[in-house]
Amino acid sequence: MADKKFRTERDSMGELKVPADALYAAQTQRAVENFPISGLTMPRAFIRALGLVKAACAAANHKLGLLDETIAAAIQDCAEQVSKGQHDQHFPIDVFQTGSGTSTNMNANEVIANLASTLLGDDVHPNDHVNMSQSSNDVIPTTIHVSACLEIEDQLLPALQHLIDTIETRAEELSEVTKTGRTHLMDAMPVTFGQELQAWATQIKNGMYRIQASLTRMRALPQGGTAVGTGVNAHTDFGKHVAAALKARTGFAFTAMENPFVGLASQDTAVEMSGQLKTLATSLMKIANDLRWMNSGPLAGLGEIALPSLQPGSSIMPGKVNPVIPEAVAQVCAQVIGNDATITLGGQSGNFQLNVMLPVIAYNLLQSIELLSNVSRILADKAIKDFTVNLGNIKEALDKNPILVTALNRVIGYEKGAAIAKKAYAEQRPILEVALEETDLSEDELKKLLDPTNLTEGGI
Repeated sequence: MADKKFRTERDSMGELKVPADALYAAQTQRAVENFPISGLTMPRAFIRALGLVKAACAAANHKLGLLDETIAAAIQDCAEQVSKGQHDQHFPIDVFQTGSGTSTNMNANEVIANLASTLLGDDVHPNDHVNMSQSSNDVIPTTIHVSACLEIEDQLLPALQHLIDTIETRAEELSEVTKTGRTHLMDAMPVTFGQELQAWATQIKNGMYRIQASLTRMRALPQGGTAVGTGVNAHTDFGKHVAAALKARTGFAFTAMENPFVGLASQDTAVEMSGQLKTLATSLMKIANDLRWMNSGPLAGLGEIALPSLQPGSSIMPGKVNPVIPEAVAQVCAQVIGNDATITLGGQSGNFQLNVMLPVIAYNLLQSIELLSNVSRILADKAIKDFTVNLGNIKEALDKNPILVTALNRVIGYEKGAAIAKKAYAEQRPILEVALEETDLSEDELKKLLDPTNLTEGGI
């Protein structure tokens, strides 16, 4: 009975039992047995891109007269099935595997070859046909670039634009609401909610611009470099044809890398993109923490806003509601920053002609893109879109803000202003009331000089 659950496969190292219903063969099975490490497999986005790369390689080989039309068509059809996720259960190899990703490349070759052989009723070889003109050493770096480009274009950039639009809508709605500004977490000169939120929107816009700039380098693919960058066993135009085929399938302007040695030996572009994602995470962390502070209370904190109540906040304190969305955002940002550290270390592992941390770079880069995409939409829709402003708390804080006396500096001088501010703070009285006692200025003059809304416009 046990033997019926397995079949015998052979590779260059000998025979091996493989699950009877598996589409993969011996090399994949060896990797499954060699790397029972984390239970983490290569992400769906990576397998999607890997299928596209294999299809594009088959198209290029046929165009160059190297691969029979019937076999090329079958490989393309089956590779596209892989890309669409129809066979994900047959990609079981752990992320923590051989550093070149050879195991995952051969996993794809074996699955596609098996499917194509069944389709044609004839043998399609995983190495000779599916892997023709290729090496794991250029396939996996190419797939990292393709998968990151597609996920950023399809998921991250639209999510960031949605977040920007949501913030800017709220900024417009709250453009005339003046509040106490804060520096060093201490009361400072007033700002409007609109000004505060527009700063957030600009942070996210700048993050988008940085990511888009890095995409110009991510679109360059090292496919065609084969084993060490020289292009051995591949036609000299192979990389150009692969890039063209990928562009036709995705609409993304992929190009052949001018120097494929760089794409194999280093992961500088992945490190660069990860750095842009880390910067975006830093911006989102700032926004999340601002929301937490503004929402703090409701009685003993700032209490400037109330975030939407989404779930009970305590298993012991009835009625407590926590800022769960900003907290989730902050955790995502911490993960992305940690991923960047891993990718940076991975990028340092380009020994001579090959980087040997490709799978973990791919995993962390794609996870960062996915997390930032998802959490940006959640932040927009479940926190920023519907928070309410506590106008009473904001006005009370503004009226008592002793720092408003800054507006009197050019009239009464810094020293006199400092004395008024200290007295107002010590006696917990409005700055206007103390200034009336301590200066010769009329109430109308003081109201004009100390008007918080006027002060948000700057100038003198």
